[in-house]
Amino acid sequence: MRARDPSEGDIDVAAIRAEFPAFARRVNDKPLVYLDSASTTQKPRAVIDVMRRAFEATANIHRGVHALSVEATEAFEAVRGKVARAIGRNDPGEIVFVRGTTEAINLVAQSYGRAHVREGDEILVTELEHHSNLVPWQMLCEEKRSRLQVLPIDDRGDVLLERLDSLLSPRTRIVAVSHVSNSLGTVLPVAEIARRAKAAGAVVVVDGAQAMAHVPVDVEALGCDFYALSAHKVYGPTGVGVLWGRRGLLEKMPPWQGGGDMVLSVSLARSTYREAPHKFEAGTPDIVGVIGFGAALDWLEDKAPRRMASREGRLLAYATRALGSVPGLRIVGTPREKAAVISFTIDGVHPHDLGTALDLEGIAVRAGHHCAQPVMDHFHLDATVRASFGVYSDEGDVDALTSALERAARLLGASAR
Repeated sequence: MRARDPSEGDIDVAAIRAEFPAFARRVNDKPLVYLDSASTTQKPRAVIDVMRRAFEATANIHRGVHALSVEATEAFEAVRGKVARAIGRNDPGEIVFVRGTTEAINLVAQSYGRAHVREGDEILVTELEHHSNLVPWQMLCEEKRSRLQVLPIDDRGDVLLERLDSLLSPRTRIVAVSHVSNSLGTVLPVAEIARRAKAAGAVVVVDGAQAMAHVPVDVEALGCDFYALSAHKVYGPTGVGVLWGRRGLLEKMPPWQGGGDMVLSVSLARSTYREAPHKFEAGTPDIVGVIGFGAALDWLEDKAPRRMASREGRLLAYATRALGSVPGLRIVGTPREKAAVISFTIDGVHPHDLGTALDLEGIAVRAGHHCAQPVMDHFHLDATVRASFGVYSDEGDVDALTSALERAARLLGASAR
């Protein structure tokens, strides 16, 4: 994380937590300590209220001339502009609404990839990838008889950038990388990877699911061609995501799914399609979810993202020191630049048992392979426990986690360090 700018001040975490109804509840008769924001963030009341109002008087979009349809269409389409501005662009027509990062990447693989990847071509990913930015490319490679290349990581969890040039070739068609690793928190050098990939003639796809809530996102500065993200990682609803693509690429890509609203005309003989982004949005979308995502972006901007990033950086440092005092605890992943995620194991305790023990104390963490099994394989692990922070997280959450881990380590028979 970048150094703190003293002029930015700080944020009132207690006041922010009060905006999230989830923190009014108790789990196993304990106050909720929510440390699973990398999986999904809690939702502020501002988002919930906007979605409730949208549900109270609802209508379909793009297809009606009555007042409710017009209002819903205007509210839905306004979010394209909000998303574009949030990622450093000015063209709402480059914003495609999908169900999430997974669908966005599959859209690129099945539309752009099928049209441009041929037998003997290559697609490059990193060893850090979430399954959503790995499996679609494996499927495409199998179908096209092309080759998947992998940029490895070191034991800190950083990509071995010095090996990139040897993996790129004139046959490299797509380079697909995460902006931030969901399992280790590694912030990848996307701009440098993209610069080298573009020099080799490849198109660059970025999985941004974990980035937008933690680091600044400017797709032009990153130099990528496609950027995928999910609303529920950014204090918005589940089931809504975005694919950003450069207009020139989107215009040339064939539709992925067929149906209503993506067509200009249909006859029994043939159909003609709307322009991007609409040709990629077949059927009725999650209208209220998209409107809720717009509210989440408004809310996030109001809370000063730069100050939140600075705050998270200090919290991550505090948590790293605190967890280092727990007997037998090993932090997995210590990259040079890291977002607000800590994965760890404790000697002699299975991560699933540890996650269950923490839940009994009202502490929500993630235990498993985090849909990143190649990362687990690199570290010779089946699973880790992952604590991930959000804007509502504070030192009190870390203290509760540390104390609970110390008790769990004793009760579950972990060996002393």
